[in-house]
Amino acid sequence: MTHVRAGRLAEPGDLVDVARLVTAYYALHPDPQEVGQRVAFGTSGHRGSSLDVSFNEDHIAATTQAICEYRKQQGIAGPLFLGADTHALSEPAKVTAVEVLAANGVQVLLDSADGYTPTPAVSHAILSHNRRSPRALADGIVVTPSHNPPRDGGFKYNPPSGGPASSEATGWIQDRANELIREGLRGVRRVPYTRALAAATTSRYDFLGTYVEDLPQVLDLDAVRAAGVRIGADPLGGASVAYWGRIAEVHRLDLTVVNPVTDPTWRFMTLDWDGKIRMDCSSPAAMASLIERRSEYQVATGNDADADRHGIVTPDGGLMNPNHYLAVAVDYLYRHRGDWPGDAAVGKTLVSSSMLDRVASDLGRELLEVPVGFKWFVDGLLEGSIAFGGEESAGASFLRRDGGVWTTDKDGVLLALLASEITAVTGNSPSAYYRELTDRHGAPAYARVDAPASRDQKARLARLSPEQVGAGELAGEAVTAVLSKAPGNGAAIGGIKVCTDNAWFAARPSGTEDVYKIYAESFHGEEHLARVQEEARALVGEVLGA
Repeated sequence: MTHVRAGRLAEPGDLVDVARLVTAYYALHPDPQEVGQRVAFGTSGHRGSSLDVSFNEDHIAATTQAICEYRKQQGIAGPLFLGADTHALSEPAKVTAVEVLAANGVQVLLDSADGYTPTPAVSHAILSHNRRSPRALADGIVVTPSHNPPRDGGFKYNPPSGGPASSEATGWIQDRANELIREGLRGVRRVPYTRALAAATTSRYDFLGTYVEDLPQVLDLDAVRAAGVRIGADPLGGASVAYWGRIAEVHRLDLTVVNPVTDPTWRFMTLDWDGKIRMDCSSPAAMASLIERRSEYQVATGNDADADRHGIVTPDGGLMNPNHYLAVAVDYLYRHRGDWPGDAAVGKTLVSSSMLDRVASDLGRELLEVPVGFKWFVDGLLEGSIAFGGEESAGASFLRRDGGVWTTDKDGVLLALLASEITAVTGNSPSAYYRELTDRHGAPAYARVDAPASRDQKARLARLSPEQVGAGELAGEAVTAVLSKAPGNGAAIGGIKVCTDNAWFAARPSGTEDVYKIYAESFHGEEHLARVQEEARALVGEVLGA
């Protein structure tokens, strides 16, 4: 149910008490016996709140020590690039991490201007170093809970591949961190912050300058400048705040930073659909302020707190559905990047729109459909076997113009700027471009809904096999596939996907809440989509005994 104040500016009662939040980070200590107070790496690292004793100093000290041991075990001898976003818990967590890294003799590279660092800038830095110095590979840490509310903190590890770590890596780090916490942190090495900063192994790196200056290698910014595209960029109070101004300056673009303010309470945000402050640039409620100003710009964009997600706003379409924009990006890029490998596939997560399947088929490109999580695109982007990887949650990256790797993590700044290139080169807004795609391929209706589920039911859903789902028909159409593994790589999807020629649904357990998620799509319209959702709930509920 949508909150009565969704889309309205936050009020004083909505704001987090930053002093209390930071105090709890240092004062509260996790109980290893409590599942909710353990280190737990999801698809984007460990997340939690100090107020819930799920993101505290002990967690970060132990996790950083575990990363030090992991990189030693893996023979990672190069520097570690450390970035952080604007969440209140990011700065204390960064300090803790630096203290542990220095004590372990790890060469740490911090931002040269003591600024905030977007996730894609860390990925870009790792890959740039590793191209130059393949014998001493670098890795990185980004302190961010992404688009999560202001009370949350997050901590994620990017190995030398530059993208999200594999399940094997995060599982090892998670388990070792929890072991260290159970042992009272006796195995954690640490020095005071002033000593850590002065250590010979701690130095600086210009994340902002190197990323911004390299952008013409991946985007046609000459076309954007020549066309005079009017751009409005809203960092939503996140880590890209200094990047957009520098992009405008260095590349001489008609670009306005709509809101250059950072504030750990995010008091300037409009409330998300559930009444929470959340920097979700794919949410119409969270993006309401920018949507109201859409007539001022040819392209307006938003990013989440670590800038790995994008939101695209056009005068003729408002905020684009993330799936719609992914389809536009794929169709445009594969038609306008002549130096990309001719056999490079299109990468998508299995809960992304089937419009991408139809676009890829029209382009004559292989479609690589993988489980949820950007980590599944990392190897393909590195090798050039996929040229674009995208998620339904407004995250994507793609290759340089010459076919080399750009980032192997999601890059919201890149995808936001691409919208301006598309406008400049085609003369159409991305919204108009999408309408042309629907004229060719049909117009899908897509939605995600949640249904309650116990921990046991979620575990059963994650283990569901196609044989347990006896559906021969879905919303009046014959079932063509029942999947528990992604067709692109054979990896388990942690749930089930049921497909027909013109519709599908996927059911997956939530990693953080007592619900399971039903993603569904139909090319027969909203009414048919509602039937698909209803039958999906009934089918999954029957299997789970709900």
